[in-house]
Order: sequence, then structure tokens, then C-alpha cells
Amino acid sequence: MIIAVTSVRNAKVPPDGPTSPPIPSSPKFDANVGFPAQRSPSTPSVHRRIFPPSGVARTPSSQLPPSPKLSRTPKMARKAVPASPSMSSPQITKLRVNGRIIRVTAIRQSAYYSSSEDEDSVNGGTLGRKDSTLTRPPQTAPRTASLVSNKNKKETLASTSDAAAAPPPPISRNTAERRAAAASGGGTRKERAVEDMLRLVQENRDRHDQQQKDYGEYVQARIRPKAPGGEVIRVARQDYRNSKIIVTDGDAIRISPHREEIETTIEETTSLHNGHDDEAVYVNTTIGGAARPPSPNEGQDYQNAVLPLKQAKVSSKIQNVVNALQRPRSKPLQDYYNDDDAELEAMAKIRDPDAPRPEGTIMNPVRGEAAHSNTNNTMPRSLDSAFHRFGTTAAKNIAAMVLDQSAKPSTQLTYGKLHSRAGKVAYMLLTKTVQVNKDGSKNVMCKPGDRVALIYPNTQPLHFLAAFYGCLQAGVIPVPVEMPSSKREAGIAQLGFLLGNCGVKVALTSESCYKGLPKKVNTSSTFSAPSGSNSLTGTSSEIVDFRGWPRLWWAVTEHMSKPSRDWTAPPRLADETIAYIEYTTGNDGTVKGCCVTRQAVFAHCRALTTAMEYKEDETMVCVVDFKREVGLWHAILASIFNGMKVIFVPYSLMKMNPATWMHMVSKYQATTALVKSRDLHWALLATRDHKDISLASLRTLLVADGANPWSLSSCDAFAAAFTPSPYSLRPDAMCPCAGSSETGTISIRRRGNAQLGSQSGRGILSMSALSHCVVRVDTENSLTSLTLQDAGQIVAGAVVVVTAIDGSNRLCQADEIGEICVSANSTAQLYWALDGQTHHTFKVEPVGEYGKLIGAVRYVRSGLIGFMGPDGMVFVVARRQSLLAVSGRYHSADDIIATVLAVEPMKFVYRGRICVFSTSVLRDERIVIVAEQKPNCSEEEAFDWITRVLRAIDTIHQVGIYCCALVPANHLPKTPLGGVHVSETKQRFENGDLHPSTLLMCPHNCVLNLPKPRERQADVGPAAMFVGNIVQGVRIAVAKGRNIDDEPSLPLLECLRSRAQSSPDHRILTLVTSKNAEQDTATCSTLLKRAERIAGLLTDRARLSRGDHVALIFPPSIDLVAAFFGCLSAGLVPVCIKPPVASDLNTTLGPIRMMVDMSKAVAILAPQNVSKLLKSKEAAHSIDSNAWPMILDLEDAPSSWRRKNNNNCDTTTSGSSGAASKEEICYLDFSINSSGQLQGSSMSEASAITVCKSIKVSSELYPSRHVVVCAPPYSGISLVLWCLSSVYSGHHTTLIPPMEVEQQPSLFLTTLSNLKVRDAFTTYSTINTCVTQLATSVENLRERGCNLSMLRSCVAIAEERPRIALMSSFCKLFAPLALNNRAISTSFSSRVNAAICMQGASGPEPSTVYVDARALRNDRISLVGKGAPHSVALIESGKLLPGVKIAIANPETRGQCADSHLGEIWVASIHNASPLNRLASVTGFGDEGTMNTDVYNARLTTGDTKTRWARTGYLGFLRQTQSITEHGELHDAVFVVGALNESLVLRGMRYHPFDVESTVSKAHRFVGNSAVFTWNHLVVIAAECTGSESDALDLVPAITSAVLEEHHLIVGVVVVVDPGSIRHGPGGEKLRSTIRSLFLEEKLNPIYVAYHM
Repeated sequence: MIIAVTSVRNAKVPPDGPTSPPIPSSPKFDANVGFPAQRSPSTPSVHRRIFPPSGVARTPSSQLPPSPKLSRTPKMARKAVPASPSMSSPQITKLRVNGRIIRVTAIRQSAYYSSSEDEDSVNGGTLGRKDSTLTRPPQTAPRTASLVSNKNKKETLASTSDAAAAPPPPISRNTAERRAAAASGGGTRKERAVEDMLRLVQENRDRHDQQQKDYGEYVQARIRPKAPGGEVIRVARQDYRNSKIIVTDGDAIRISPHREEIETTIEETTSLHNGHDDEAVYVNTTIGGAARPPSPNEGQDYQNAVLPLKQAKVSSKIQNVVNALQRPRSKPLQDYYNDDDAELEAMAKIRDPDAPRPEGTIMNPVRGEAAHSNTNNTMPRSLDSAFHRFGTTAAKNIAAMVLDQSAKPSTQLTYGKLHSRAGKVAYMLLTKTVQVNKDGSKNVMCKPGDRVALIYPNTQPLHFLAAFYGCLQAGVIPVPVEMPSSKREAGIAQLGFLLGNCGVKVALTSESCYKGLPKKVNTSSTFSAPSGSNSLTGTSSEIVDFRGWPRLWWAVTEHMSKPSRDWTAPPRLADETIAYIEYTTGNDGTVKGCCVTRQAVFAHCRALTTAMEYKEDETMVCVVDFKREVGLWHAILASIFNGMKVIFVPYSLMKMNPATWMHMVSKYQATTALVKSRDLHWALLATRDHKDISLASLRTLLVADGANPWSLSSCDAFAAAFTPSPYSLRPDAMCPCAGSSETGTISIRRRGNAQLGSQSGRGILSMSALSHCVVRVDTENSLTSLTLQDAGQIVAGAVVVVTAIDGSNRLCQADEIGEICVSANSTAQLYWALDGQTHHTFKVEPVGEYGKLIGAVRYVRSGLIGFMGPDGMVFVVARRQSLLAVSGRYHSADDIIATVLAVEPMKFVYRGRICVFSTSVLRDERIVIVAEQKPNCSEEEAFDWITRVLRAIDTIHQVGIYCCALVPANHLPKTPLGGVHVSETKQRFENGDLHPSTLLMCPHNCVLNLPKPRERQADVGPAAMFVGNIVQGVRIAVAKGRNIDDEPSLPLLECLRSRAQSSPDHRILTLVTSKNAEQDTATCSTLLKRAERIAGLLTDRARLSRGDHVALIFPPSIDLVAAFFGCLSAGLVPVCIKPPVASDLNTTLGPIRMMVDMSKAVAILAPQNVSKLLKSKEAAHSIDSNAWPMILDLEDAPSSWRRKNNNNCDTTTSGSSGAASKEEICYLDFSINSSGQLQGSSMSEASAITVCKSIKVSSELYPSRHVVVCAPPYSGISLVLWCLSSVYSGHHTTLIPPMEVEQQPSLFLTTLSNLKVRDAFTTYSTINTCVTQLATSVENLRERGCNLSMLRSCVAIAEERPRIALMSSFCKLFAPLALNNRAISTSFSSRVNAAICMQGASGPEPSTVYVDARALRNDRISLVGKGAPHSVALIESGKLLPGVKIAIANPETRGQCADSHLGEIWVASIHNASPLNRLASVTGFGDEGTMNTDVYNARLTTGDTKTRWARTGYLGFLRQTQSITEHGELHDAVFVVGALNESLVLRGMRYHPFDVESTVSKAHRFVGNSAVFTWNHLVVIAAECTGSESDALDLVPAITSAVLEEHHLIVGVVVVVDPGSIRHGPGGEKLRSTIRSLFLEEKLNPIYVAYHM
């Protein structure tokens, strides 16, 4: 049933109604009903329809009080019930809910509880008729009976009827049955009671409809005001699961949400009483007056049961937690990981619709030739058996020899010696013990399966050969790595990672190599291997020092002892075990270990023997690296497998005599030579060494890098030069091959017929089509064509497929290039300890058409990019490691290097050393070219060469270059074989350690995926924005400080006179310098006397008239304060100006002259040293001394002016008191803003008094307080605090000139500590000086007793965004001095108002918010969590001062903004400044005619249009925080973002220099201060270089990339300047406009200026 109730203030009823008994104190009885709320244990806790007992007397409807008017419309029944004339009003039923007395005004039976038989009667079909009857189910029927079918319900009713009580008749099916039931069962009285209630329901609905017609009352009924007395209505919610009673909103109490509902409407003036312990809900549906005890024969009345509702009693902490949980929740954690730059990446990968696309069919796997059975029968069964056979049966045959630096064989090694040395190595590894602990315990050096590093130089291949086969014989796993020659060698840390990842603890090396390794003294006292790097004895005091390397035991493989006779080598390991680990380098320079099994080694040797036709006793010349890839496979493995002789030619020898290897071929009749294309190139150039060379015996000239497309030119040139006599090179000798560490050898060109040449193939392809992964034939003479040669045919037993270039397993089409994958027994098996990369590389399952696997065979990725030609030929286009993916296209670094070399390679590039790589900038790869230039090249030649290179690359490759840098010769990092280390070069470039000599960046040409510019909607006006904010329910941005009393205050001069009379000896000013803690002091009386002396100088001697302007050019001192009040005493208007600097008169005299002219000062008052400086000859070079107005010296002031003129001084100056009236000008305020503009304003006497009063009230400044001020006292709030505040408030102020802090940085902190000051005011310049100069002196200050625990508030005075990073650094740095991290706060002022915000003594803690930088660019405020991407931390600028009201306005439309918008801060206050009424250039806004209206007398177009506002010129926003002010209201925080005239509007968005400069400061470790401005629509960044001049050019790419990544801005010019070139104002603000002017006038004296293309 639904009961609509209203709450009444007491239990009384109107006088015309019957008197109701008072509500009993017992919770078990209802005052109106009177029968107890009992419940039988057998009665389930469910709701039933309860009707009043038949014996209860009814009160006539005429005696009932009228239904009270509902304050809020209750929730009524959905369908209207027609009124009946026979209905009568029942008595109003009352109930009590949590201390509230509630009156029932209507009751209606719920239609949800009725069955299908009486549904129409409940819905109004028969209700309201005189003969209608409504019955109820039995009292004992459970609630679930209403859910069963009609048949089951009848059976349930019949079975549960009570014989003691008269059972009610069953549910009637028609009107006649209802009448009979009413006549027999006495249901007429109940029916009439219900009908009366239904009539009241209809009346309330009619009244509700009438109220809705009145819109004002309709809206007001839904507003929930506070209760009388300011008490806020609190709503409790309790859910009783058994009884289904839920106290929800303050509007209603819902009971039984399933079937019956009781809803109450409570008046807004009702409040909860917390004094009750246990409250109860009394729900009475009885329509009767008198209370009587229940009859024992009656059923249980559940509706009148007492259900206790305890009030929630929680602690304040829990309540705070609840309040915090009720705040708007931040975004879910996963939302912070959304890729906001996905659009940029998608734009970068947009494919050209006109680009060629593959058209061929899906390729099928290509198989190599089958291995010949007769050849396999003659081969050894394994590498171990071959090694043992040749070591025993052919012990005297030479296995290898190496040449010395004179190109003569130095040492040679026979197979017998090799077998013997390998046995010694194996014996040492398995039997040698090492000390591992201090207690002397020892362990065996190695066990089978351990990994051992082989570290040998390229000049010692024989030692490596013995160590390698010794490891194989011992069952340990050799890991060959390059020998670092120095601690700073490129890639040394990556090799250390490989050794650490493989768990290497032992390193084998030669004696000469070990002696040449860099070492350091071992300071560790432990002997735990591998924690201690040592020699085998464990007693060496030196350890090998390599960055990133694990600590190893170093063993020398020379002079080893023979194995004992009883020692036997371990049994041969299984074929599935790992034989060796070969290192490979990834795209990012990471080193991984490819594990090759013994079975793969055997299969690989067989394949190479078959392809190369190796035979025993043949000679091989090896020029390549023997520790990996081709050199390891052929010279170390296949040569021993076939019993061949290998001649190793060191790389160092090749640099001196490139033709050495050809002489060795001629001398020893070698059949095979292992070379690279560069060896062919340099040998071709060494023409003078070509004598006595015969290459007739050379059957195969294996080109290790033959897969490189640009090796073709070297191969062709070498073949053309050495094929004719007398060299006699075979036409089919040239043998390119392809392979990788993961796959081994993939293809080798077969030797063909001597007359016809080898089976080779060539193709002229379009590089433009190749960049789109498509194979297209091009003309031979085209500039954009690429001529390819095949890399040979697939080796025997291998199967090759080509998968997509993007890394997926999709098979390529026939005319599509991709990554070559191989399935063979000779491939490696895995990367050591890298399961994820192993699965991606070694377990490739190619997918064919329709996404189906082509078979169960797994393939291995080779890292080679190419395609399959006819007859099983493999064509390689590039290596995955050198592939550059730029803007959806793929370019090979080797192709670009070839293009660069084509631009005068021999005249400019040193030895052809060029490095090309890509760096990720703005979600795309950008190409960087770094080349070594020859010595003695001028800068003009360098830029001319760079320009031609860029033009050639753009023409041939159609791709833009991001950066082209030139470095001195031999400056790039080198590989062990002399090549350029690409990954190390890239890392140096990205880290800013490349140190280029010439640099040119072209971001405008290559960055094409910038976000779309913002398009401003011109048709949306301020009114539409304002209405939209209201509709969205956004709070309008307006805030107001506390009210300030209107009590009249004395003028400032009268305040000084009053204090001089009441407390003449009270000290109010103390000047502190670095030399004296009390350089100067002033009490109230002495300050007045000094002011009157100056007034006498101005009036008697200078004869100045009242109202004249006087320029006070004083250093920060008490004399400035005395001169200020001296002008007030004389009736003059002071103008405080900073004195010039003697060492920089040309710069500092100009602003002084401008201020004097703009203020129309008739005289200049200055101390003696300043007046002499203005009249000096040095100053006359800048400004003529006669151009100055009258200059007065402070020393000329009379000493007894007041005594002489005591009778007439007042009459000659200002009449009665000498003080100005409140409407007169008190002083003029001049300053130079960060834009370099001179701005000024005038302060009236009333404004000056009000600003002092606001500061006094906010900071609680009283005569007993002590304040320290360290700020330049020439404008704004600094002038007020230095000169006026102490006189008005009477507190003691300690003045510290900022120049003194620059000379002695600890002066400010020591003064605060010695005086135990609680409040201080300073500038960001002082804070920055303390942070930078005292970073290393904190401990010294603490030892000297510096303690800052008493400091309660240190306010940073500024007219800019608070520097949160600087404040945080200050707090963290001086935390050891007991500095509270909450002590540092900020303030905000502007030229139109000297004091807008300041952190008061009793204000809440400054709040910090994090806003989305991207929304901020669009003038929107979107709060994000701390650490969110693109978040900007902003701290509030203090609390609004008393009497200050601010609003946020759109600077263009002047419409009032909402809290979610960024706008200009407008201020309305009594202490607003007034205009000077001078030239418009003084203000920086508009022209002279509109100056006052635009700045000082502005009006909003929407919102508060009646208030007169002053425009601060700063952008900011308001945010209502959860902090509570001292008045119990939510705190409105003001956040300043930046100056309006300094913001950069680019691409439709607003950028703030502070944010860009913050990014610049993090771009490089040598970036100091920076300034950002625009010039000809280009972004110009001037940055200081704190490093050496060689580091200056490293800043350019770092700054450009950082700004591009963070702000999506392309920097046009980067100016690198010396430290100190970025100028700051007196308060520490950057003078960006001044820097811009110096840049345009070419007076900035930069180190380097980079103009980007």
C-alpha cells in the first residue's frame, strides 16, 4: 500500500480536530493506534495488507483536520481513481521516523499485491462504488502466496484459515459476490475507510496538478534549502533485508519494494534529532481514532511492528572517508593508458592510394636441392669425430696459420697441436678449482653444460681455435664475444648483458690479451665468484673493469699443464645439446645469444661442404671475423670438418696493405677466400700492390656480405679487373651468399661451367616500388632504380618461405618482398633465456591463403628482407637491422648510404664512414644521417654538401631527412673490424652525446603527421556559451574573498604620526646586509623625523608644489621608505625607481629615463652615489645629463626642518594635516613586465590603505609580529610590504636587499633562523639562488645551527604562474633544516591590483591540481590524476585577499566563463589601481581612447555585467576545492596559467611559454634557462648551454624532438647561448620580449643558431 505523509513539527492537531494523546516514550506503542507491535515467532517477516479491526470507532469526517499542504509533491498512484460522494475523510494517521512526527494524508491499496481476479477493482474498476467490496487475504498467509497461481492461492487460503477468528471471505469474482461477502464478513466498514483514503489521494492529485501550473512553485518545490538555523538536512540510508524497509531520500521512505510501498514526504524544515538513541518507524494503516489493546483473537499486525532504526554514529575520520568516497571519481586506471597519439601513428602510416600493390599469387615454400648420398657417405659422422680423426691421423697437417703485421706467417698450428691444446683446455676447465669464499672453500671451475666466454682479439685466431674446440671437448658451451679494447668501446655494455644473461662465470683469453685489458684495484674483501672478478689464483689485487659486465674468473689458455693419465674426457654429448652460442645484434643494439646444437653444427658443415665442394688439404684464406657468421661457419667449423688449411689475415694488416689476402692466395694456391665487398673495393684501389698476383687457383671467392645490394658494384669491378691475365680469376669464382646467426647459411651461389659462368641472376628494380614492398622492374638508366644480384641458391636440405615484412606470419605474394624464413636442420634453436623472442623468431608458422597454416613445419626468421627468384635463387634487398620504416614505407639504410656516397664521396666524407639510422619522433621514424668529414673543411663547404645530399635523397628515395650531422674524422664509434657502430651512434645521438661539428635539421620537410589545427567556431557567441554552461550545470567561475570592514582608517602619513606619538621607540624596520645584521634600523619616531627632513628638502629647497611627481631612485634601504613618506608629508607623489648599475649603464639607464618621462617627474631624489652616477661622464654617453629633471641629493636634506616650520608646515603643504585625501594619488607604480613593456598605474590613498588592510587581515600582521621581506621594493606588492605595511600594521619588518642574497646566498636562511621568524616574503629569484648556490652547503648550515622549524609561511611574490618545481626543490633541499614542506606558498598580483591572492596565516593548505595539457591548449580545464600522460601540475596562487572579487572572462568575447574554461582573470576590488592617463604604450593594451575601458573599467558581456572589473592580463581558472575556509565554506582556489600577451597562438591552439620551456629544460642535461617566443610565425627557442661549446650542437636535436613530442610544435629556430644570457626581471620573471629584441637585433651573441628547414 502507498501512504503519502507529511511531517509536522509536533504532535498537536489543529484546533478543529480531535485532541490526540501524546506520543509515548516507549517505542512499542503508537500514539494513535494504541495496540502493541507484537509479532508471533511463527509469523514470517513479510508484508501483508493490514486493515483496521472492525471494532474501532470511526471519527466523522467533519471533525478531521484538513490535509496539510505538501511542501513537495508525493509520489502518487499511476492511475487516477474517481471520487465518490459516499467517501469520507479518515482520521489522519501519524508515524514517527527518526525523531520526526509524520502525518498520514492518504492511503491506497497497491495493485501489485492483488491477484488477477480483483485486478480491475484495485485499478479503479469497482472502487468508489457504494456496493464495492474489497477483501484481504488471511493474516497467516505468507507473502509468496501472492506470487503463485490462482488455484494454488485458493488452496493456500483454505489450508491456512484460523478457526478461532472469523476467516475473511475469499476473493470475490464479481460484484454480487462482493456484496454478499460484505454483508456477511463485515467488510463494509473497511471498504469505506479505504474509499475515504482513495478520495484523499484524488484530492491530493488535483492539488498537485494545480501546483504544477505555477512554474515558480513547481521549481521551488524541488529545491532543497537549508533548515532553519543553518542546519543542513542529513539523509540516512538503512536497509533492513528481512523487513524490506529502506530509508532513502529525504523525500520518501520506501517500504516493501516488491509489493507494497509506503512513501512519505517530509517537510524541508524538518531535521533529524541526533539525541535519540533508538528511533522506530510506526506505520499505521488503521482508520480509527481511539487506541485499544489488540484482541488476542486477531491476527498478527505486522504493519504496526516496531522496527528499530539506529542513527549512524561514526567518527570524524570515517566521515571524512565517506566524504572522500562521495567526491567525483577520477578516470579508471585503464583510461590513463589509452593511446592518445594513436591518431598520429595512424596518420603516419596512411598508405598512398596510388602506390603499387602486389598482384602475384601466394608463394609456396621453395626447397633446396637434396643432399647427395655418395657425398654424405664420405663425410665424418660428426664434428667431434672429424676433429679427432684429423688430430690423430693427420697430426702434422697444418690446420691454421696467422699473419703478423709484416704480412708473414707468424705462427701456425697443426691438427695434432690443435688436438693437444684443446685437450689441455678441456682438462683445465673440468678439473681446475677456484677459491670462492673467505673460508678457503673451493669449487670446480666449470661443469659440463656451463657457459664460458671466449675473449680473443682478431690477431689471435689460433688461440681461439684451441679454446673453442677445447670447450666442445669438455662439454661446456663456448660464447665467443669481441674483445673490448677500452672501457669506452662501443657496444661493451651490450656484450656484458649477454654474458650476464647466459650466466657466464669463466672467461678464456690469451696472456697478451689479459694484460691489455683495463683493470682497477680490487677493494672488495670477498672471494665469491662471480661477485669477484679475478685471476685463477684468487689473490690478484686487480680486477678487470668493464661497464655492465659480470665479474668473471679469467683463465689464460697458454702454458697449460697436460692432462693426467688417469683423466679421460667426458663422453660425447647428445646431438640435441647446445654446442656453442653465437651472439647477434638486434635493431636497437641489444645483443642476444643464438644457441646452436651439435646436430645443427653437423648439418651446417655438411651443407657447406656440399655447396662449396670442400676437400681435405685445401687452403682457405679468411679475412672476415672468425668469431661469428661466415668466418665461424667456414674458417672454424667447416675447415676442421674437412681437414682444410686456413690462413687468417688480421684486419689491422688489411688496413695497411689491402692486397695481402691476394698475395696469400697466390703464394699458397688457395682455393677459397672469405672476404667482404669492402675488401674487394680497397684491394682494387691498391694498384701498386698488384704485382705477382695470380688468382687462378681460386675456385670460390666467397663474398660474406653478398646479400648487400650495393656489393654488386665492388664484385663487378673486381671481376672485371682481375679476370684477365695475368691475374686469371675464374669467371664463376664470385660467390655471394646469404645467411644470419639465427638461420646459418641460407643460400650460396653454385659454381658453374668455366665457359658459361656461374648460375647467377640480376634484376633492375624500382626503389620506389620496393619502398612499398612490391617488386617492379625499372629501366637501367633510371636514377630511382636498384640493380640486384642473387645471393645464390638455397642450400641443400633447406626450405625457404617469405613472410610479410610487418612481422606477421602471412606468406607474401610472388611479387612482394618480405622476411626470408628458413626451415632446416642447420638453424639455431633458440635465444638463450629469451623465451618471448625465441617464440617469435624460431617458431614461425606461416599462414597461407584464408589464414590457414601451410603445414606443421616451423621456420626461423633470418632477418633478411627479399624475395624468391626463379630456380631457387634468393634475392636480398636489405637486412631487418638496417630497415627504416618511415611513413608507411620501407627504406634500406644501405641504399641511402650509397646515395650519400655518390655526392662527392672522396672529397668530403672521411674514408666513406657514414651512418644512417632512424629515430622515433612523434609516432613515426625519422631518418638521421651522420657522416665523418675530412679535416680542414669549412662550414660553408659542409652546408653545401649537406644541401646536395638532401636534394639527392629527396629525388631518388622521395623521403625527407630529419637531421644531417657532420662529425670530425674518427669520431664515430667503431666495430671491432673498423666499421661504424650504428646502434652506439644512434644512442649517442638520442642521448645528446654525439658532439657534431655541423648540423642541419629539416623537421618541416619530414614531419607530416601533425594533428589537425583547431578550427574556432566564429558563430558561437558569449551568450550561447553562458547559456550552455548553465544548461550543463557547470559552475560559473566567480569567487570572492572575505568581506573587509568599512571602518575608516587613518591615512598612511597619519598612521606614521600616530605611531610615532603613541609608541615612538617601537622598532618597525631593520635592514640586514651580508656585512652587518643591523645595517640600519628605524623606529616610528626616527622614521617620521627622517621623512620630515626629506619633506623639508623637497618643499623649501626644491620649491616643489603639491601634487608634483618625484622620482625616488634609491637602492633597497630604509632611506627609500623615509623618502616615500617624505613625499607624502610634502604632498608630493613618489615614484620608486630602481637605480642604474654602474657596470651596465647603457642597458639600465634607458628604462629609468622612460619611467621619469612617463611619470612626468619634476625632480629626482637619490642618495649621493646614485646622483653622482647620473651626472657622470659614463652616463652622459647614453643620456645627456642636462636632459634629466632636477636631481636632489639626499645628503642635502635639512636636519631641523620640522622645528623651523612647525607652525606653518601644514598650511604650506596640505592644509590641515599634510596628508593627501583618499581620492588623491598616493604613489605611482611602474614596472617592466615579462614582455618587456613598461607599464604603470596610479594608486590612490584609499587603494593604498585598503591593500595594507587586506594584507594585515590575511597575514594577521599585528605590532607584535616579526616579518622578513626580501624583494625589490619598486612596484606591486613588494613596494607595499617594504614601505607601507609596517607603518600601517605596526609590525617589525626585517628588510633584506636581494643583491645581498646574490653575494651571500645563505643570508636569507640564516636571517630566518636567527630571528625565528614565522612569516617571510621573497621572490622566486631569491629561492632559485638558495637552491642553486646552497645545494652542497645544507649540511654546513645545519652544523652552524640554522633551523627553519619556526617558519610558518614563506610567500613567493610573483606575477606569473607559480613555479611548483622550484618550490618543491626548495622544500626537499632544506628539509634537513627542519623546514616544513607546507611553509612555501605563492601569491599573485598584477599591475591593476597590487595584491590579489596570498596564502594567509589561517587559510587552507595550497591545493595542487593536474590538468590535461592538451585540453589546456584549447582553453579547457580537464583535471587528471597525478602522473597521468600529458598532465601539467598547477598549484594555486594563494587565497583571495579580503575585499577582492575575481571572475574568469573570455579575453576575446568578454563573456564570463565557467570553472571548466581557461580565461583571463578579472578583478574587482577597492584597492584596484587606476590608469596613468598617459600614452597607451604604457599599459600594453589598446590605444589611448579605449585604455581605461579595456583595462581598468571593463565590463562582462554575460554574467555579472554590472560590476566594474580590471583586467589583469593573466590567464587562469577557478576550482572549488574540498578544503574548508575559516568560515566553514568551500575554498575557491585561483590557478594562474600564464600571461595573455605571452601565449603563443599556433595552429588554432594556445601554447604557454612556461610549458614549452619546462619541456626544453628536460630535453638535455646541459640545457639551462630558456625562453620561447615567435618570429615570423616560427617558434624560436633560446636556450643556455651549461656545458662546453662542443656540447652546444647536441642541444639542437634534443630540444627540437622534445618540443615536437610533447607539444606537437615544429621549432623553427634554436639559439644556443652562453649561461646568463636569458634575462630576468627583478622578481625572477623572464624578459622574453627583451630576449626576442636582442635576437632580432643580433645582439644576443649566440654560440650557435640552427635554422630548421
